[in-house]
Amino acid sequence: MNKKKSLTLQDIADELGITKMTVSRYFREPERVAKATRERIAKIVENQGFVQNRAPSLMSKAITNTIGVVIPSLSNQVFASLVEGIESITQPAGFDILLAHSGYDARVEERKVAMLLSYRVDGLILCETSHTSKTINMIKQSGIPVVEAMELPESPLDMAVGMDHQRASYDTVSEMVRRGCRHVIYLAARLDNRTRLRQKGYEQAMWDAGLTPSSVATPFHSSFTQGQALMRQALNNYNKIDGVFCTNDDLAIGAMQYCLEKGIRVPYDMAVVGFNALDIGQAMKPRLTSVVTPREQIGIKSAELLLAAISGSRDTQRTFDLGYSLTEGKSW
Repeated sequence: MNKKKSLTLQDIADELGITKMTVSRYFREPERVAKATRERIAKIVENQGFVQNRAPSLMSKAITNTIGVVIPSLSNQVFASLVEGIESITQPAGFDILLAHSGYDARVEERKVAMLLSYRVDGLILCETSHTSKTINMIKQSGIPVVEAMELPESPLDMAVGMDHQRASYDTVSEMVRRGCRHVIYLAARLDNRTRLRQKGYEQAMWDAGLTPSSVATPFHSSFTQGQALMRQALNNYNKIDGVFCTNDDLAIGAMQYCLEKGIRVPYDMAVVGFNALDIGQAMKPRLTSVVTPREQIGIKSAELLLAAISGSRDTQRTFDLGYSLTEGKSW
């Protein structure tokens, strides 16, 4: 993206044939602006991606040495590793990050992107790939470089760094089947896009092996206790379960704990495989087998691409698949 001249209050005023003072009042005290005028201003703001400038006018004309980062969860260790990777590049380069949290909600992400753009950040790293139309318009209007991290969307906004979650799940479940599992259940939580991609890979692997896929899911966030509850539900709902593929390690560890409590031996009676390879999984007995997501490396590569684009030396490649691996676990 090429940084564009930002849409100003005066531009909106000129287009609507009203005063700049009226537009300014709309943002400060909207109730003092006539309803019809409010609706006309709101339409331009929505369609053209206007973002109010909170930074000093001098800063709006220069590089601010700040990067905006929007993560979906503050409690998930996955994103802590990503941010560590980002800062390992931005700090030595003299850049600070402004961190925002979306809670896996595209509308919240929209508000957080607007906030970050209002401070005239030089670039954005977003950890989701589904955005509202207003978010997309604001980013296009800003013209700043953007990296979508963790996934590999078919049509990136600008640049993308991540891994193929569907492929990783397909390969892993196929290996579970090769090792003798015939009744593998997918345990899922949150139901965000990455969870759905992993489910698609799981289902395809099961169908390709001539087996029937089945899932047990909750819309709530992942936790060890949710993993226990989902494992209990799976055992109650299905017969002959011999494996569970979990959308993350929190659920997998909870599933292992439930099996331990019920005298179900892992991996002899039940194979358990997780996703993300958190350190706690390696402290389990047996050690949890899990898909390794290169989170820190994704953060590093995202920051490198962003800083290069800010300096005017973009990489011609726009999408980077950093791959995946498996831990040397003993739970399958």
